[in-house]
Amino acid sequence: MSGLHTLRRLTRLRSTLTAALFAGFSAFAYAAGAQAAEPLKVAFVYIGPVNDAGWNAAHEKGRMELQAALGDQVKTSYVENVSEGADAERVIRQLAADGNKLIFATSFGYMQAALKVARMFPKTVFMHATGYKTAKNLGVYEASTYEGAYLMGVLAGGMTKSNTLGYVASFPIPEVIRNVDAFTLGAQSVNPKIKTKVIWVNTWYDPGKERQAAETLIAQGADALCQNTDSPATAQVAEQKGVYACGWDSDMKKFAPKAQLAASVVDWGPFYIKTAKDVMAGTWKSGDTQWGVAEGMVKVESLLPTIPATTRKAFDAKEQALHDGSFQVFQGPIKDQSGAVKVTAGSALDETQLRSLNWYVDGVDGALPK
Repeated sequence: MSGLHTLRRLTRLRSTLTAALFAGFSAFAYAAGAQAAEPLKVAFVYIGPVNDAGWNAAHEKGRMELQAALGDQVKTSYVENVSEGADAERVIRQLAADGNKLIFATSFGYMQAALKVARMFPKTVFMHATGYKTAKNLGVYEASTYEGAYLMGVLAGGMTKSNTLGYVASFPIPEVIRNVDAFTLGAQSVNPKIKTKVIWVNTWYDPGKERQAAETLIAQGADALCQNTDSPATAQVAEQKGVYACGWDSDMKKFAPKAQLAASVVDWGPFYIKTAKDVMAGTWKSGDTQWGVAEGMVKVESLLPTIPATTRKAFDAKEQALHDGSFQVFQGPIKDQSGAVKVTAGSALDETQLRSLNWYVDGVDGALPK
């Protein structure tokens, strides 16, 4: 009996140990699975308010598209109204310290801050909009907004009565100078008499300064305005004064239903979704990404129904040519203000030249600020 009793005890003990081991393994597997399912934390840094109806609103729309597309695979957040310089470095560093593994710095002036913080957090991926400096864990990305500016110029050139266009510009950096030049070239493609007047406001977002610049341009004879600033103030002034305007970065039709010729918008969502997927898959690599009309990042929407058929036909043709790659905005011949040929016939500016562009095309009035 004692032998049988001992055997039963050993059998029960083995069953108990087996159950415990299985339970422990299951708990470990569950914990590992829970850890694997931890969402990717993604943060965005904005130069202005998310409701600016322009640049920052477009990025915020892209963030929401990312969150909606990937659901609980990601956890996104943003910080708005972050000034360039020391404040940007502090915010970006704190976002990295808080465990965000993908950080989008969405303004040109964040470049040095992003580069510095990237060195401190080598396991975090940083993406900088419109910059040109990269590192192993820092990439740059940009929308070819000059393609949208060119198409807006085609519309403005077809609608102007005064042959004078106006441009409310932010800072005299290549990114913005390209847009001024492209807008002018687009207008001249349908109206060789075009002249473009430019006012530099030296800010991305200041509705008061933007409004004042728009009013001044109209007083100087401009009857169609474009902008490279973030608020809808320019479009609102155009609506009040009975001239035309262009929505920029986001659709501004609700602010200027009669004045807005169309809106050159930037759809950041697909790029943000792709980047997050690459980071999660471990396939992300640093580089320089530039998407435009062909990739669907730059779009011209909400065209005014009263645009004449001839102007609409010219617009459609150039938009299609940008889509299929048969046309480039900065293809020659192109002259600067002095009449010197800057781009010869049969050639076009390459990406390096575009990123350092610092001259006005023929037809832009005034001197480029130093």
